[in-house]
Amino acid sequence: MESLYKIRINNLSFWYGASQALDDVSLNMRRNEIFGLMGPSKSGKSTLLRVLNRMSDLIPGARVEGKVWLDEEDILAPDYDVVALRRRVGLVLSKPTPLPRTVLENLVLAPRMAGKKSRRELEEVAETALKAARLWDEVKDRLKDSALKLSGGQQQRLCLARTLAMEPEVILLDEPTSGLDPISTAKIEETLFQLKKNYTIILVSNNTKQIARATDRVAFLLMSRVIEIGDTARVFTVPQDQRTDDYISGRFG
Repeated sequence: MESLYKIRINNLSFWYGASQALDDVSLNMRRNEIFGLMGPSKSGKSTLLRVLNRMSDLIPGARVEGKVWLDEEDILAPDYDVVALRRRVGLVLSKPTPLPRTVLENLVLAPRMAGKKSRRELEEVAETALKAARLWDEVKDRLKDSALKLSGGQQQRLCLARTLAMEPEVILLDEPTSGLDPISTAKIEETLFQLKKNYTIILVSNNTKQIARATDRVAFLLMSRVIEIGDTARVFTVPQDQRTDDYISGRFG
């Protein structure tokens, strides 16, 4: 029987050199949910995302302890295939980073490197990803244009589509709407609601209103530790920890 949880994190701690960024974090993320991570700056949210697809491996002097399971596999095991992990767990950063190539080339480069060769197959992958990111109608006649000509909101959805083109199982989003206008933000959030039918999504945001709108469950992190976790509606209406209440009420953060 398939487990309820897609990701299980047990007693995870992480250091940048002598500086501890995560302290004994234990969390479970369910399949097909949008899981929110909220907390003030330097609480460990972005670090946690980077551990989940091992981008943290690229940081000199970094050290990690604990266990992280994706399905039933320990992704922190020394012999785990990190390249395969990053195909299964895609990361979209806060600042859109389209390649200085055409819209189409942004989407087909990674699938081509992964072994897809047929032009028709690659074009189908691109179209499917753009439709999933709610961008197809806006760019279907601009596929040969430079991706850098797209608006900020379109570039962010293109980066999301680029991740989807790799056919991941988990999508990590680190402040994906931080620099976007309200209309573009709404489009991203609408897209996430559609995507969770097929993916587990983990959303980091400093915008508590966005966390309240766009997530199913949420964890509040403070000073590298998990303070509270639960259904988003419950956490925002009857938080169990005074520090959670203070944060979502805007008393600090």
